[in-house]
Amino acid sequence: MAIDARVSQKAAAMTLIAVAGVSLTSIPAVAHGSTARQPAAAGAGVQAVAAPGTPRLPGGLSALSWMVADADTGSVLAAKNAHRKLPPASTLKTLFAVTVLPKFPSGSVRRVSTADLAGIGSGSSVVGVKEGRRYSVADLWRGVFLRSGNDAVHVLAAMNGGWRTTAQEMQETARKLGARDTTVKSPDGYDAPGQVSSAYDLSVFARAGLANDDFARYCATSRAAFPGAGGTTMIENTNRILVGSHGLSRYPGIIGVKNGYTSKAGNTLIAAARRNGRTLLVTVLNPQSNATNAVYKEAGSLLDWGFDTDGKAQPVGTLHAVRTPDGDGDAPLRPVAAEITGAEAHGGPPRRSTLVLGAGGAGVAALGLGALLGRWRQARGRRRQGEGRRRSLGR
Repeated sequence: MAIDARVSQKAAAMTLIAVAGVSLTSIPAVAHGSTARQPAAAGAGVQAVAAPGTPRLPGGLSALSWMVADADTGSVLAAKNAHRKLPPASTLKTLFAVTVLPKFPSGSVRRVSTADLAGIGSGSSVVGVKEGRRYSVADLWRGVFLRSGNDAVHVLAAMNGGWRTTAQEMQETARKLGARDTTVKSPDGYDAPGQVSSAYDLSVFARAGLANDDFARYCATSRAAFPGAGGTTMIENTNRILVGSHGLSRYPGIIGVKNGYTSKAGNTLIAAARRNGRTLLVTVLNPQSNATNAVYKEAGSLLDWGFDTDGKAQPVGTLHAVRTPDGDGDAPLRPVAAEITGAEAHGGPPRRSTLVLGAGGAGVAALGLGALLGRWRQARGRRRQGEGRRRSLGR
């Protein structure tokens, strides 16, 4: 009966959310230690705490901006120019997905019109969407995540009410997530005057996206079938550190998320990996090195450093915490990336609580991370005590 009650409670909560809509509240997470820090490190230059037992940061980092964060706790472990406003290129598609992906069922079908494909920037990356053809929403998202297809973005934006409407909604989503460095002009990340983001904001978008099962699955997909002339064709993810291509090996434990390039932005990358119960996010913007695959190599070295710290690095700031409905006992909300299965051990994406983004209405209360974890521990302790009593009674 207790299980049935919990299921009913969760179903009722999710029904209410679906009807009312959900708006996100950005609350800074509490960092490790007794002192709460402001979200991320606002200063310029490299910021990292040289604590005993913590390895030195890797050498040869040439990116204009980068960040290493713990996706589970929200702690920023190290950063360089975390809030420097730079062109994001296609890494901005993470914000596009966080904003638009929850709105349309994956099985919905769109017949593409001439208007849908209007305005695609010259030299854009495309997946091959053709006027007059029918594509499922899932097809279009695979085109976005794997081939960084601006044509697929344009079709989804058209479904969402248009280019300008989508840009405005993305801007609002960024603000709700606490991402104050981002100005959206072109939802696909194509260079546009005034369009900027930061390593901090892009890490926030990726963390929010990874809380959505569909987002996590798409961004972790290396290869997939896509509708083409006379049938289907196989498309491969352009994220070289995910696929293991162009002279690179697949990064151990990688679970996504998005790469990008434009002539103005240079190479950009958000990468997430999970090892030994820890999920790390690294964002690297515009390496100045002329080395081949510099953005991937620098991201890989920062991920290596983060895992080598083994949780001992003293945080220099925090990401804003995004909360998801849970409905379990006294812990109604939990941090992003709290629930992860062993799927990553088999090369698949981790499964996380669903992040619901709505058009507004009833807001979900956000709890400080310390209080949230305290409630979760209390609830877990009570469950264990109950299990112990049941065992002692022979149940």
